[in-house]
Amino acid sequence: MNKFMITALMLACSNVFMTFAWYGHLRNYNHKPWVVAAIISWAVALFEYLLQVPANRIGHQVMNLGQLKILQELITLSVFVPFCIFYMKEGLKKDYLWAALCILAAAFFMFRGFLAKA
Repeated sequence: MNKFMITALMLACSNVFMTFAWYGHLRNYNHKPWVVAAIISWAVALFEYLLQVPANRIGHQVMNLGQLKILQELITLSVFVPFCIFYMKEGLKKDYLWAALCILAAAFFMFRGFLAKA
């Protein structure tokens, strides 16, 4: 598997942890004091960092920093929308589509030279 794919997979996995760390407490620990939610979120976020840091190091060997950031944003939206719909039970919003189109446009501009080389 090439470094781009390894990076994307690791970032996707890390983003699942981070999405739960940032927003999962709103469903599961809403009745607890915020400090309890913060400690639990930090514990979950540890796993995110254990994947995200090596993913960025691997990815930086084949992508520049801007490309890594836009890749992360693509992955974030890909994880966040299903999280909102299926886990948080929020409806699909048209604004998600507009945000996705903006991020896809950003990805096009950041990766157009990268894709030409591949």
